[in-house]
Amino acid sequence: MLDQSTQFLTEAESAKVDAALLSSPEKFLARLTISTAKLLGIISADLGIPLASLSATHIIQWFEEDAKRKREQGIDAAILKWDSDDL
Repeated sequence: MLDQSTQFLTEAESAKVDAALLSSPEKFLARLTISTAKLLGIISADLGIPLASLSATHIIQWFEEDAKRKREQGIDAAILKWDSDDL
C-alpha cells in the first residue's frame, strides 16, 4: 500500500526527466535525486534542523522515528507509507 498524498516526484517532473537528453540510468538517477531532495526537506523540517546541517545520523534517526510511528500508530501516521509486502 503506497499513499500518494505525499508525492516525492510529480507527473510533471517525471515528464521533464523523460524529455531530458539523458540515458536511462541518468534519468533514473535524476528521478531519485529529485525525490530525495524533497524527502530531505521533509526530514529537515520534521527535525527542525537546517537542510545543510542534516547528517547521516539525523537521517537514520528520522527513518527510525517514522518506522516507529508506522508500527505504533498505523501506516497513515507515517510519512513513508510503504509496506514491506509491497516491495
